[in-house]
Amino acid sequence: MILELKREGLSILLSEQNVHFAGLVSDRAYVLEKGQVRFGGTMRDLADDHTLRRAYLGV
Repeated sequence: MILELKREGLSILLSEQNVHFAGLVSDRAYVLEKGQVRFGGTMRDLADDHTLRRAYLGV
């Protein structure tokens, strides 16, 4: 359903802890820690930043 809404041009705010699922449906990502934005960028940037993923996402 999320992908169908996206294809229709709707913007969706998704709060998701499953980074693999989020990567399938999201264009951009933000990593929050204690109310502070620690990362903001494309899903590709997040996927390519191994240090960030290890530090905040455990993957």
